[in-house]
Amino acid sequence: MAEVLLALATGAFVGILFSVLKLPLPAPPVISGIAGIVGIYLGGIGYQWIIERFFS
Repeated sequence: MAEVLLALATGAFVGILFSVLKLPLPAPPVISGIAGIVGIYLGGIGYQWIIERFFS
């Protein structure tokens, strides 16, 4: 849980910093960004599942 809170705090800090400096936020549009992150996570889990089921 501490990892999640640290990541959230770091992200908030970077967002504030970029806004203060009047820079565009270093993130993709919200929905497509979330979908991409979920896809990467599910791909990693799927790969581990396939390796464990068929190659071990």
